[in-house]
Amino acid sequence: MTQAFLSIRGIRKVYGPVTAVENVTMDIGEGEFMTFLGPSGSGKSTTLYILAGFQDPSDGDILLRGKSILATPSHKRSIGMVFQRYTLFPHLSVGENVAFPLRIRRRPQTEIAERVKAALKLVRLEGFEDRKPALLSGGQQQRVALARALVYNPPVLLMDEPLSALDKKLREEIQFEIRRIHQETGVTILYVTHDQEEALRLSDRIAVFSQGEIDQIGTGPELYANPTTRFVAGFIGDSNFIDADVVASSAGKAQLSLPGGVVVDGVPLHGKVAKGRASLLLRPERIELEAGTLVGQLTGTVRDITFLGNNIHVMVEPSGIAPISVRLPFGHSALSGLSPGTKVSMSFNPADSHAFC
Repeated sequence: MTQAFLSIRGIRKVYGPVTAVENVTMDIGEGEFMTFLGPSGSGKSTTLYILAGFQDPSDGDILLRGKSILATPSHKRSIGMVFQRYTLFPHLSVGENVAFPLRIRRRPQTEIAERVKAALKLVRLEGFEDRKPALLSGGQQQRVALARALVYNPPVLLMDEPLSALDKKLREEIQFEIRRIHQETGVTILYVTHDQEEALRLSDRIAVFSQGEIDQIGTGPELYANPTTRFVAGFIGDSNFIDADVVASSAGKAQLSLPGGVVVDGVPLHGKVAKGRASLLLRPERIELEAGTLVGQLTGTVRDITFLGNNIHVMVEPSGIAPISVRLPFGHSALSGLSPGTKVSMSFNPADSHAFC
């Protein structure tokens, strides 16, 4: 069995009566981009700070190349760190900020000059060596912080919500730069965010955190297409959830009775397998609409139609249940003649949906 580059083993963190992290376990490959995704308070940043050595775990271990690093002080772990607020020294120039990690490691001046130049070129800030941070934009300051974290070639780079202070356009620009830098350097990155779109753009794999634990780990497409918990299903991508009755279940598939009495078969089932209530997940883009007919699996009335550029958002209100969101490509034939008040049927492939007990 191949030894994992970085292993997190049963990490637990307790603050008095509060358990912030519980049994967090995963292996990260060398050169992998792993994102910790979850809402505030889910344990993702606490796990990252334990990796950095800023906090000690209550239990568990962290292995880098097969050796525990828990007894190693944070400043000797050679792990790079980029924070949300840049943490640049305002009295130092850009070049001096980037050089700082090398100076405290007492590297030769010629090496420092070469590495600072290479790091600034990597983040596309050549010629900015003599500027002070106050003269830079937020995006440029974050690039300097990234150059400083990478200048001494750390084996692992940790990033804690580094783009959350930037506006949307600049955030997307820096996301592209982070992905490019990762591909060029091959550094192993562990990245914390609460933004699912950011996680999907950047990551090789994503660990979804909920209430201090990992609900599921997988690639973006895996988490979107095959969520194993209701939380993951609701947190990754847009979702509709409908209460349904489990008529029968076998081999991980369920037969469900939907509101209105229509029965669908072959729905992937997650959780305790038994008759009773289930929550049915329907992705908005997997629902087909047909106007003027009531023969679909669900029926309702169109309440709103919103143009979103390359797709159209249609809000349908079935009788007796919450409104259902449907997304259709711009120019889709089903949009012809569709308007608020139109009666429509909604159909879906049961194999593309999921039921959670």
